[in-house]
Amino acid sequence: MDAATREQFKWKFYKLAIILNGVVLMAALGVVVFFKAPGTLNIPLAALFFVLAAGLFLYFRRKYRLTKEWLDAQS
Repeated sequence: MDAATREQFKWKFYKLAIILNGVVLMAALGVVVFFKAPGTLNIPLAALFFVLAAGLFLYFRRKYRLTKEWLDAQS
């Protein structure tokens, strides 16, 4: 792997790591909001965070597969 490809892979990896951290953060916020939000807002807000986490996960999975295919093609 040459230097330019290695640099490109590094940035792809960083992007995937940030997206995965976002998934974990959204899921954790969903749990916290479920238990700490006031009265009638806890379930809708928790559901919103879980839906955001699921959508971000689907985006992550698609990008992960594309990056994996790209990396396999570089070998």
